[in-house]
Amino acid sequence: MRILIVEDDAAIVASLTDLLRREGYETEHADGQDAAEGLLAASRFDLALVDVALAQGNGFAVCAAAKAADPAPAVIFLTASDDEYSTVAGLDMGADDYIAKPFRARELLSRIKSVLRRTSGASAALRLGDVEVDPAAAVVRKAGREVQLTALEYRLLLFAQSQGRLVTREHVRNAIWDSAGEYVSDNTLNVYVKRLRDKIEDDPADPQLVLTVRGLGYKAGPAAEGGAR
Repeated sequence: MRILIVEDDAAIVASLTDLLRREGYETEHADGQDAAEGLLAASRFDLALVDVALAQGNGFAVCAAAKAADPAPAVIFLTASDDEYSTVAGLDMGADDYIAKPFRARELLSRIKSVLRRTSGASAALRLGDVEVDPAAAVVRKAGREVQLTALEYRLLLFAQSQGRLVTREHVRNAIWDSAGEYVSDNTLNVYVKRLRDKIEDDPADPQLVLTVRGLGYKAGPAAEGGAR
């Protein structure tokens, strides 16, 4: 799931980016209206977190641009705690929710998951063989039974969206920042891939869902493309 953060406070951006990536979300950042509209036109997002009071432009215009996109991402406004007008105006123009600053991390994550469940209910689940990924709820099941993955392991399931195409190791490393905010090393990436295979493969020693392309990266295997064997 991809989230666009539209916020001009660098400290808030850093905090949100770290929080959301730990939870398995991919993030992009825009510090003003023009940058946000450019990203919305060029990329697909599932949700936008939009500060109403931007130094460049305003959050209402960003919300309008988001809702005009195809497909349109959900929008959660970040508002000042006493700004009742912005809250009402944002909801009236189509925002899906709002949260007042300062906010607690767990509350924000709960709001995000709730909005994504509502707005992504019609989205098809992703599949790798007998492994099903419900991106709206961030739930993974193998043969119908829920599999408990860490946030980093969940991020590795970007293979579910690769549809057999090669995903380079650099791409994977860029997608799975560690908790310190640094890129993971090749050796650490190998460990994460092994742990993921231990949880989703029938035989981790003979993987059929997540295949290694030696020297290049990874791709979903034939079993993933064609369904469960």
